[in-house]
Amino acid sequence: MSERISELESQLAFQEHTIASLNEVVTQQQEQIDLLQEQVRRLYDQIQQVADSLNRPTEDEPPPPHY
Repeated sequence: MSERISELESQLAFQEHTIASLNEVVTQQQEQIDLLQEQVRRLYDQIQQVADSLNRPTEDEPPPPHY
């Protein structure tokens, strides 16, 4: 009986260590995801600004003939 309890305690300790390790990995991955989402948002904003500036007619440019 004592040997069985020792084996269960050993398994429990291993599982607790595994869970702690997995939790650390998941936390690091979430931080990376957050960083990447912020970078994508910034890139999207920059692309929108460039697209808006390309689509905006300049004052020196006459309107196209179909106007």
